[in-house]
Amino acid sequence: MNILLIHQYFLEEDDPGGSRWNEFSRMWTDNGHTVTVLGGMMHYNGKEKRPEYKGKYYVRKQQGAVSVLRCHVSEAYNKSFIGRLWGYFSFMFSALYGGLFKLKGKYDVVIVTSPPLFVGITGYLISLFRGMPFVFEVRDLWPESAIDTGVLTNKMIIRLAFWVEGFIYRKATLINVLTPAFYDSLRDKKGIVAQKLIQISNAADFSLSEKLLQEFDRETFRKAHDLDGKFVITYVGAHGVANHLEQLLDAGEALADTNVLFLLIGQGMEKERIMTLAKDRRITNVRFLDSVPKAEVFRYILASEMGASVLKRVDTFKTVYSNKTFDYMSCKKPILMAIDGVSRKLVEDAGAGVYVEPENKSEYDRIIRLYLNDPDRLIREGESGYRYAKENFDREVLAAKYIAHIGTVVRQK
Repeated sequence: MNILLIHQYFLEEDDPGGSRWNEFSRMWTDNGHTVTVLGGMMHYNGKEKRPEYKGKYYVRKQQGAVSVLRCHVSEAYNKSFIGRLWGYFSFMFSALYGGLFKLKGKYDVVIVTSPPLFVGITGYLISLFRGMPFVFEVRDLWPESAIDTGVLTNKMIIRLAFWVEGFIYRKATLINVLTPAFYDSLRDKKGIVAQKLIQISNAADFSLSEKLLQEFDRETFRKAHDLDGKFVITYVGAHGVANHLEQLLDAGEALADTNVLFLLIGQGMEKERIMTLAKDRRITNVRFLDSVPKAEVFRYILASEMGASVLKRVDTFKTVYSNKTFDYMSCKKPILMAIDGVSRKLVEDAGAGVYVEPENKSEYDRIIRLYLNDPDRLIREGESGYRYAKENFDREVLAAKYIAHIGTVVRQK
């Protein structure tokens, strides 16, 4: 199949971290499919455009076997809420023009992954004018999550967002959701027929973890990075309003008499504020690192005792899986899960860690001390999570299931 993917945050080859869509695209091209991506010029954690994109609206790139057309995103993106909203709309329009006039040839399907929600309009219009099925993926229940975290408050924009959401769901040929809670919400609350819904979740990347598990020199890495003698709990991910990482400062403060070290890796709009807050409160057992390449992320996880998955305590987040949870599992690390709902159930079903009530300082303190006094529990739960993820969330298996569903809608066209 010839696949067109619209993904505002499709990673560059040298971007830190990892992306399910970079991996899915690679796996699909390895199996003989063709993938072209309409991607943005600004990462959601980036402060400004790369120099190669300055003053340009479109740049063509080749990332392995995947062709990428980088489309304009306003540099106001990370400056304010209005700037971010304009960043969404600027990509919506630039990707639409790029998809209609910059790309040649015929595509079998267009896939849009969200958020941002508004790019679904782009996908629908491209599918309409270029005559192909439209597949829409829901990575986050938006606008609900933006409303619950207080990011979205303007009533007119909220009404517009809900209208756009309903329109996209009606027009999509197939809708993929990442969690069972999303599936239930779309079917039961939003009235989407089950025949239109599939669930291909986030997944674990065993291709990297299994290699590192065999060859990684943990003790040497810990000594080189000043982790020796520490009980390291690593958080990898965005440092934004939704994550409310201030709760890890609270936990660090409560555990100041122990050898616990919280290691926070990533970028985001809240990072500078959180770092300043840690300094002002003289919290010395929370350490901040900038984003690092994916292989390095896995080394930090392997050098840790636990991995932390953290979000703000709001009801909408009870429906989400945290991406990095699966990386922790693939590295045989137990999870400190500060997200209720389906993420909590995932960890408990897998026997892969423990739930801690988000933003509850005393619970962080109590639970982490249990692990400090029971090192065998770390090994037991790490192994259990690894087995569960291998059986249920192997990225290669899920990539194959996804492309099979897409092939079905293409054949039905």
